[in-house]
Amino acid sequence: MNDSRLRRPSAVRTLRVGEMKVSYVPDGAMLLKPAGSLPAAVDRHWSRYGAYLNDTRRLVANTGGLLVEHGTRALLIDAGFGPRAVPEDPDHPDRGAVHGGSLPGNLALLGRSPKDIETVAFTHLHPDHIGWLATPDGRQWFPGATVVLAEADWEYFVDERGGEMDDHIHVALLDLHARGRVELLSAERTLAPHMTALPAPGHTPGHTIFAVHDGSERAVLLGDALYCPQQLGHSDWEAVSDVDPLLAARTRVMLERDLEEHDALAVGAHFPGLRAGRVLRR
Repeated sequence: MNDSRLRRPSAVRTLRVGEMKVSYVPDGAMLLKPAGSLPAAVDRHWSRYGAYLNDTRRLVANTGGLLVEHGTRALLIDAGFGPRAVPEDPDHPDRGAVHGGSLPGNLALLGRSPKDIETVAFTHLHPDHIGWLATPDGRQWFPGATVVLAEADWEYFVDERGGEMDDHIHVALLDLHARGRVELLSAERTLAPHMTALPAPGHTPGHTIFAVHDGSERAVLLGDALYCPQQLGHSDWEAVSDVDPLLAARTRVMLERDLEEHDALAVGAHFPGLRAGRVLRR
């Protein structure tokens, strides 16, 4: 295995699921402090996972979105960190430097512009997944899109302001909702032919995953339900950003069993190299 790909952000990648085309649209990357990101993974475990750490002992994680296309239709799952960069804060428990800004250019490389996107669906409302919904000057980036997210995340992040969210994103969501362009999910929902939204709570109250399926072929877009590859086989290793760690652990166990049983491809939003893979139990 080429270990170097485990320590760098992914380029544009595309996979086929029957007639469906799923492409990763990079926006940037964030560096994670391993001991803070996965507090249950004590130091002795990092000798096993050392190939994932860069030369500053940080985990390298992608930020971006997933473009799902079927014919002329285009749907985007998550929208990266947005046009900004944040330096590492030594006092922050888990996050190092973060930068975004590449999503529009990479969307163009895939032959799409923001006006082509009919739906922007969010796995959840953490800042590294919603950054291109609106720019800091208030411009809404996807002019014709309907925004889809879980009702429980709306209540937690938008109504209660219980989680981190930039003011300009909050204003944009309220404006879109007032104009009837926000669809709130409370259960499993078919969003488009061959595309299903599935509740996977714990990382956030309404965290959602998306299954792309065509005939016997299936890929599951995991968002942060599996935050990083090290959690595979370690369902008790919560991410420090999990809102409900116990529920998130139960969701991880359920997902691993489901992925193995159905032999489905899985794509983790922050996995290095962003290659689709299958879960195989030893």
